[in-house]
Amino acid sequence: MKRLRIWRRWFARRFGYARLVCLVLLVGFAAVRLADWRLVEEVRVRTFDWYQRIDPREKTQKPVVVVDIDDRTLKAVGQWPWPRTKLAELTTDLTRLGAAAIGFDVMFPEPDRLNPDLAVETFRNLDEATREKLRALPSNDQAFAEAIKGSRVVLGETGLPASNSELDEKLPQTGLATLGEDPHPFLFEFPGLLRNIAVLEAASAGRGLLTIKPERDGIVRRPPMITQAQGVILPSLSFEMLRVVSGSNTMLVKADREGILSVGVPRFPIPTDKNGLLWVHFAHHDPSIYVSAVDVLEGRVAPDRIAQRLVLIGTSAAGLNDIKTTPVDPAVPGVEIHAQMLESAIAGSIISQPNYGLAIEFFAAMISGILVIIFAPKFGPVTLVGVGALFASVLIGFSWYYYSHYRLLIDATYPMASTTAIYLTLVFASFVREQQQRKQIRGIFAQYMSPVLVEQMAQSPEKVVLGGEEREMTIMFSDVRGFTTISESYKHDPQGLIALMNRFLTPLTDVIIEGKGYVDKYMGDAIMAFWNAPLDDKQHEINACEAAVGMLEKLDEVNKEREQEAADGGHVYIPLNVGIGLNTGIGVVGNMGSDLKKNYSVLGDSVNLASRLEGQTKDYGFPIIVGSKTALAAKDKFAVLELDFIMVKGKTEPEVIYAIAGREDVMHSGAFQRLRNITIEMLACYRSRDWQGALDAIERGRRSEDADTLEKLFRLYEARIRNYQTSPPPDDWNGAYALLTK
Repeated sequence: MKRLRIWRRWFARRFGYARLVCLVLLVGFAAVRLADWRLVEEVRVRTFDWYQRIDPREKTQKPVVVVDIDDRTLKAVGQWPWPRTKLAELTTDLTRLGAAAIGFDVMFPEPDRLNPDLAVETFRNLDEATREKLRALPSNDQAFAEAIKGSRVVLGETGLPASNSELDEKLPQTGLATLGEDPHPFLFEFPGLLRNIAVLEAASAGRGLLTIKPERDGIVRRPPMITQAQGVILPSLSFEMLRVVSGSNTMLVKADREGILSVGVPRFPIPTDKNGLLWVHFAHHDPSIYVSAVDVLEGRVAPDRIAQRLVLIGTSAAGLNDIKTTPVDPAVPGVEIHAQMLESAIAGSIISQPNYGLAIEFFAAMISGILVIIFAPKFGPVTLVGVGALFASVLIGFSWYYYSHYRLLIDATYPMASTTAIYLTLVFASFVREQQQRKQIRGIFAQYMSPVLVEQMAQSPEKVVLGGEEREMTIMFSDVRGFTTISESYKHDPQGLIALMNRFLTPLTDVIIEGKGYVDKYMGDAIMAFWNAPLDDKQHEINACEAAVGMLEKLDEVNKEREQEAADGGHVYIPLNVGIGLNTGIGVVGNMGSDLKKNYSVLGDSVNLASRLEGQTKDYGFPIIVGSKTALAAKDKFAVLELDFIMVKGKTEPEVIYAIAGREDVMHSGAFQRLRNITIEMLACYRSRDWQGALDAIERGRRSEDADTLEKLFRLYEARIRNYQTSPPPDDWNGAYALLTK
């Protein structure tokens, strides 16, 4: 210990305490990487997501077809779950069309509720003879089992967080062969297993787990190829389908002391990570592999779409809520994850982390960290930033090269983060020294300059230069409707016009500021404001909506006063009405302008959309129109009404827009609920091209209480529908309406 203290003091005198701290920090980062903390892993996998977004898997073949139980199918066939006889029909049709194997991304853990012997108990007023005849009819489940037995069908099972029952040993299980170490300790385990009813399991060619567990951030990256459930190693649905088509009765698992190396069946060796997870090389969502189930049932699918392909039966219907997020797509049907696993395995397009990747990361982190500790204090900031950028470019380039050429994942973020932390520690040490220098500055200049200016110089010299930050904000634009007409009435009284503007701008501004908003600027009669900058506001959407409603209330008070004054003075009264647009999104905020004049303001696409929404208030008949993010945050506090799905001028992505019709009391009122239901029905018919249904909903709305509130909206949709009846939208129309004006 004494020698250690002597060495530490010598090192500190020779190189400084900051470098000693950085050496300790370098060792600490090595320990953190070995422990692989969640934050470290999250940064790493997000980087690999970025790689996949840049270079997703290109499809050279399409061996998989998804038979989709979509909204169109549910509308034609009926609500889910269907009678098993309908599923038997679907299975038989796919088998007849030549499907190589059929996998169900749905489960059947209970007998069909429409089995004759079960359904008869729900019927009333039947005589006993009729009941006996119904009970004697064949079971729907048996019909489905016969269809399964006549094909190569893989049924889905799912893991449960708690044990439910002992496994039925009479039911078939997939054979397992191991090479090397026992794989059991490395696998993710579910205490319980939910299976299908026995008659279906016994008839199937295979059984695979459907469980796809997203990672902490909700993104599916590494679905399991094999998993342990209730003590038994089970394949995934996709892996089991490969086994079935390969003709093998057994799956092979290779493992060493570090974990699982690969799983496979004949012709399909598949490398995995140590826990049996497949790092899928994702392709973008491909609608061309989907076939609507109703088209199969009604014989509208050509045999070559199905023949010799692996068929997955799943759903994209919104109401069945099976939506997942992948590194390259924010929302895809869950069944597509299984499809992508199959495509990756068949094409051999699989990414993996090599065992030597960790050694490369350690070597890069140690070398770069030591170089920074030695040379950083000797170089100026410009040189150091340049060298750092070069080092980062080399690391990223090396990592990218291995990914793009060999599909190997080598992390560049760990050595970069380690080196950056060491550099920042040295910067902090330099900052402490500068603080001492600032005390000297205060002592020297305090007697010559204002103490306030001296303090600003000492504390925040960066305030005198332009800068900015990116953050999520809620932006407001408000404008007086018909202000040109009002201003013309004051053309001989400019002072009166200025007084009028101050009269209504002052209370509206007060409402914004009281609601934690920041008034950016006045543009004639218009106000631009935003929330969540410069100070953080966790409820910026709510506060912005509250301010918008409050502005309308204040304006009503101003109008009542002006109306009374007009009556007393015997002159014409023209009411003031405002349109308000609110939108929540990412913006760049900071001091902007020139060296002579700056303004704390915000720029960005979200700002432009807020301005466009304000301009649409006159067309939709509501004084407050908000974007989808704002509406989502405010839906529990305000009466939110969906208006449209629009493509505003200057934007490439459509946006759902909403009206704020009032506060919570309005939201719970019967009149608003009736109008809201009418609007929902009208929009649903409109977007599904049911023009007459939409017009009927409009007519019912006009006969409702407070229908005049929606009259402008009704007239707008009525005009669109009349136009679409004569000139229908294209087949790929998604319901969005392109606005021609700003």
